[in-house]
Amino acid sequence: MKKILKQTRLFFLLVFIAGLSTYPSFAQDKDVELADEYFQQQEYDKAVVLYEKASRNSRNIPFIYKNYFQTLLYLKDYKEAEKLVNRQIKQEVENPTYRIDLAYLQEIQGRIEKADKLYEEIIEEFKKNERAPILAAEHFIRLDKADLAKNMLLSARKAGREKSAFAIELADVYEMLGEQNAMIDEYISYALVERSNIEFVKSALQDRISKPEDFEALEKVLIDRVQKDDNEITYNELLLWLYLQQKRFYRAFIQAKALDKRYRLEGTELLEIGNISMKNKDYKSAQTIFEYIIETYPKSANYPIARNNYIKAKEEVIKNTFPLVNDDINSLIQDYQSLIAEVGKNIKTFDALRSIALLYAFYLNQKDTAIVILNEAVEISKGRTDNIAQCKMDLGDIYLLKSEPWESTLLYSQVEKLKKDHPLGYEAKLKNAKLSFYKGEFSLAQEHLDILKEATTREIANDAMDLSLLIQDHLVFDTTGVALKEFAKIDLMIFQHQDQEALQALQKMTRDYPNDELIDEVLWTKANLLLKVGKTEEALKDLEKIVAEFSDGILGDDAYFLTGKIYEEILQDKEKAMNIYKDHLVKYPGSIYTAEARKRFRILRGDFIN
Repeated sequence: MKKILKQTRLFFLLVFIAGLSTYPSFAQDKDVELADEYFQQQEYDKAVVLYEKASRNSRNIPFIYKNYFQTLLYLKDYKEAEKLVNRQIKQEVENPTYRIDLAYLQEIQGRIEKADKLYEEIIEEFKKNERAPILAAEHFIRLDKADLAKNMLLSARKAGREKSAFAIELADVYEMLGEQNAMIDEYISYALVERSNIEFVKSALQDRISKPEDFEALEKVLIDRVQKDDNEITYNELLLWLYLQQKRFYRAFIQAKALDKRYRLEGTELLEIGNISMKNKDYKSAQTIFEYIIETYPKSANYPIARNNYIKAKEEVIKNTFPLVNDDINSLIQDYQSLIAEVGKNIKTFDALRSIALLYAFYLNQKDTAIVILNEAVEISKGRTDNIAQCKMDLGDIYLLKSEPWESTLLYSQVEKLKKDHPLGYEAKLKNAKLSFYKGEFSLAQEHLDILKEATTREIANDAMDLSLLIQDHLVFDTTGVALKEFAKIDLMIFQHQDQEALQALQKMTRDYPNDELIDEVLWTKANLLLKVGKTEEALKDLEKIVAEFSDGILGDDAYFLTGKIYEEILQDKEKAMNIYKDHLVKYPGSIYTAEARKRFRILRGDFIN
């Protein structure tokens, strides 16, 4: 309870300052220091003598009261404790904490009815006091009486006739009591007071809700409130935040549209949500978001970005729909070319040019055309090092497609030098590491990877770690690395889109190395490649083999989750997919796919429309 603690600290600080001004020798009181030491060491018989001596000077009481009172309770000297409390009640009539201690003293002596009556009297007497309710609530909580803290604050709110009074304090109390819905209501009430409170409420809720049922409760409350008052934009802001937390981007889009209209943002926040959706690979939602911006704000500064990103989202959907069709690739190129024709060949369409080049190189096997286009992209970059570095990296990839690895490593190394200690530089180093891996130069690959594991972005660090572990784990069992070299060659084939050749080589590896430590990786790679070329049933067999024989390995949960996705997205078998996702939650509770499996299961079950 941040606010309670702040006000309580302020209260005691003021008391402390006042005490120092009238009794400067207190800080030097050796008896009190010694008494506190005895108290900390639980030597209460010794502490009580010194506290009693110090208490003869009333100026000492505020400083020794808490420890002295506790000492008397430990010693069960209730008579002396009552004298101490009553003395303080007379000294500080506006402070409810001493009255609460008196009631508590009755309670621990078994006088429950008397204690309850005193608690009720305290709540009634102090409910109209401006500061006392918070002090009282904080003290009730110290005594493990959150229910009385709630009663105190609610009574004070009613007496003051302000619906949002003590909202933060009550939210904390409700959390202690496990009353999640009431806690949520209080935070929403606080958010409604003024806009500057909304960010605090988001932060507080992020710390306090984590279970699916808690998110559901918050969503239900907010939706109910929106339906009752659709003019209150605070509910839309909180729903937007909630859906982003859950990665339900289409629903986030619905809420963001309302905010966009209210604040005349011309798609700025929608653009950000679309980009987040892209990063989380929800390309269909991203397409919808970017399309809305394009149609709604055709003359805004966000239009060319949204237009380009819309095509990028469409591109990702096509790339992840198997098997790939050349007509779809040509359609994408036409989309990008239309954008360039409309906006012009300039820095705004740099990404579009890059995308066209990569589509020509990787999907239409027109590598020389791609190189020409990338050189155009460099020209329009006008010295922007990020853009130039990105183009050099793309050119490195294309030369690798052309089986010219020396040109590739030269370009990657140029990017490393140009963008040292920058994500692009790290990405180039990772590409050099992979190039060494493809060539079977595992020691050299490890040198690159060891650096990347320490100083880079999380995504690149994870990729570096995965490749490093693949090399290390296999060489432990096969120091010659024969099988790993075969696998590395296949990995290069896949990069070069030599899919059929790669499939044949992978099939050969399953025959030649059936008991090798690498076999689960071989099966996983083969299954993904089979999906790419449209052989779904064959891919399922390899995935099922991984789950059956390597369930406890690092690819067990990956294979099972992908199996669920295949049944859901490709085979359209809703019941089978639901069963797999449900089983995944039990079989792999610590998996990185747990949240996504739960979300997909609930969508298929019809819990909500995503």
